Amino acid sequence: MSSAAVNGLAGAGGGIIAQIITYPLQAVNTRQQTERSAKKRKAGSGATDTSTLFQMLQLIQNEGWGGLYSGLKPSLFGTAASQGIYYYFYQILKNKVEDIAVARGKKGLGDGTVGMLSWLGIAAVAGSINVLLTSPIWVLVTRMQTHTQAERKILESKKDLLLKEISRANSLEVTILKDRLVRLESEKPHPYGTFQAIREVYRESGIRGFWKGLVPTLIMVCNPSIQFMIYETLAKRLQSKRSGKQLPKRNLTAMEVFLLGAIAKLGATVVTYPLLVVKVASKTRNWQECDVQIHRYNRCNNKDGPLRRIPRVLQRNGYKDCTKCLCCLSSLHGKRGVG
Repeated sequence: MSSAAVNGLAGAGGGIIAQIITYPLQAVNTRQQTERSAKKRKAGSGATDTSTLFQMLQLIQNEGWGGLYSGLKPSLFGTAASQGIYYYFYQILKNKVEDIAVARGKKGLGDGTVGMLSWLGIAAVAGSINVLLTSPIWVLVTRMQTHTQAERKILESKKDLLLKEISRANSLEVTILKDRLVRLESEKPHPYGTFQAIREVYRESGIRGFWKGLVPTLIMVCNPSIQFMIYETLAKRLQSKRSGKQLPKRNLTAMEVFLLGAIAKLGATVVTYPLLVVKVASKTRNWQECDVQIHRYNRCNNKDGPLRRIPRVLQRNGYKDCTKCLCCLSSLHGKRGVG
């Protein structure tokens, strides 16, 4: 078996394990990215706790333990596909670039090693291939993660409207409206499966809907590119330091790979996080505005590109709120290969 195939299978297996362990954090993180921070509060109400732990506990209370794993099945498939595709093509490109560097070194055209920009280019190309092939999977996963949240907001909007009508109605109408309110409070979000998500995406935007948010996602390829550039640079320096101390040459240990990878992912996430917020918002119904009067989601202007959306997200949420779940996301160590 080729080294590229081995790396692809190893990446897929490792990605699945990491996805299962960290999926609850990812589900909460996705909801943090799609919710509005500027919410209308009733007079005298206190500030809402938006910490990761609080939102996780609130999610369990509202939806049960299953809410933490909403969309897990397609997510596992997407993780295996993303990791396998990414590491397969990354290893193929890496082998070719290293062979070229060695050949140039023998001709006296370099030191025979791959430079930082070359690592950046390799990761970018592998990430772009991955994004184009797996984007539909992640559109469905994001929808499934945020579906219950979106339906709950619609129900809350309906309740607010009914309460306003009750305050203005006469005694006869109040009884009828209160009955409607009781029925509304007993309603719960409907189950939402993979095939239902597929039908909804296709009904809203056709085939193109499965590649919604493709442009910001392709831009986000710079995340793993920066990550691998930092990782390869740190690994190269560590190996050079060992050579300088005349220590026996050996491969990096699992712990060293983990620590270098975590540092690299953290650096890449800090740089590209605002774009990630826009990417997630593009793939969920929460990007569309909820019209309280007719109780449904109206489509926003689909001609808005990602560059026009960035100022809107920052204006709506503020930079502080756009980065409020950065620590949560940074712990999700590069499972998708696209950031």
